Amino acid sequence: MAEENQNSQAANGAQGNSPQVQFSLQRIYVKDLSFESPKSPAIFQAKWNPQVNLDLNTRHTQLQEGIHEVVLSLSATVTNGEDDVSFIAEVQQAGIFAINGLDEAGMRHTLGAFCPNILFPYAREAIDNLVLRGSFPPLMLSPVNFDALFAQAEQRRTEEAAGNA
Repeated sequence: MAEENQNSQAANGAQGNSPQVQFSLQRIYVKDLSFESPKSPAIFQAKWNPQVNLDLNTRHTQLQEGIHEVVLSLSATVTNGEDDVSFIAEVQQAGIFAINGLDEAGMRHTLGAFCPNILFPYAREAIDNLVLRGSFPPLMLSPVNFDALFAQAEQRRTEEAAGNA
């Protein structure tokens, strides 16, 4: 028992030397929401042959020390045929996160991939709900690999920095 206490104290002492990572979700909310159906009601008479274009973007802002807002923007434009826009559904799903104890690279990854991963299911549900309210078939968006997107963005950032040097 005494040995376990010594091991526990040693582990706690080792942790005291390095900053402890803290992460907590403070709030999730919709920042902006929009739905347009410019061809309705005529679009409901046409044969349904949807083509989906999804635009995705993230941004983050430091609100105060250790507190960050991350905004995931999704815009789904669905055409019927080549040029007939059936509807446009857009959402800006946001979250406030308390994050401390990360180095610069870890913070970039957390804000650019981890937080958007948390927000995406909420944004996907909001888009699907908008589409259903517009009387269109459900729009089930596939999961997004934010880690891969972040890695691509970091690679581009590194290449641009090397090109400018």
